[in-house]
Amino acid sequence: MIKSMTGYGIATHDSGSTKYTVEIKSLNSKFLELSLRIPKAFSEKEFQLRTECNKQIERGKVNLSINVEQAGSAVKAAGIDAKLLKHYYDQLKAVADELNEPGGNLLQLALGLPEVVKYAEDTITEDEWKLVDNTFKQALTNFQQFRADEGNVLQQEVTGRIKTIMTNLELVEIEEPKRIPLIRERLNQYLADAVGSDNIDKNRFEQELIYYIDKLDITEEKVRLKTHCLYFLETLQSADANGKKLGFISQEIGREINTLGSKANDAAMQKLVVGMKEELEKIKEQLLNVL
Repeated sequence: MIKSMTGYGIATHDSGSTKYTVEIKSLNSKFLELSLRIPKAFSEKEFQLRTECNKQIERGKVNLSINVEQAGSAVKAAGIDAKLLKHYYDQLKAVADELNEPGGNLLQLALGLPEVVKYAEDTITEDEWKLVDNTFKQALTNFQQFRADEGNVLQQEVTGRIKTIMTNLELVEIEEPKRIPLIRERLNQYLADAVGSDNIDKNRFEQELIYYIDKLDITEEKVRLKTHCLYFLETLQSADANGKKLGFISQEIGREINTLGSKANDAAMQKLVVGMKEELEKIKEQLLNVL
């Protein structure tokens, strides 16, 4: 079964004091392009998150975000270094007195100097990380399910289009025997108009006609096209990610269809070949979004 590269998954965990939300979104891309938007406290877990995404998501332009909402949260300040603050203040006051300048805002200036106000480190405990990790894994599960559901829709569509190509191929086989008498009649009429019926060498005409018709034989192309279509349907059922492989098979299908068109030499067959090409182009468009 194929999967879509387009995906979306979200999961939340609310402990009462803290709410964790993990959201994963992806669009199609030839490679994995992973963008993380996570709080600073989770920086040390970034490698772990990337590793898991590389393993599970494989391909796509992916955005992963983790949001933390704390009830009544406030700036976490560890406190003020009073000794350093006094040191800065005394120096500022001494300079102000020496310059005979007013010192009304010296305390505010001192508070803004380096290392006076010290903030608590942005860290999380292992218990907190377990909650976030479980939420991430749930979001990833939801994301993969979304991809599988989208992939099922894609699979049904491309399967229908491949079957249309195979139906057209069966109609080509019906039309094919009709073209030989028409080719014979058309060439005979052309020679009759050019040199006259009495001047046509019948034996030579038959030899050339056989050679010409042999060049228009499409037996091999029909067999290969049917084989490629069946292989395409078989690959759709595989458990592996098959977007690239299906793309390669569709190229081979396209080659056989083009050769059929160049050898058809018949309006009815050409019309069927054009229908095959239209279906194949729509298949290729859908395969761009297959994992």
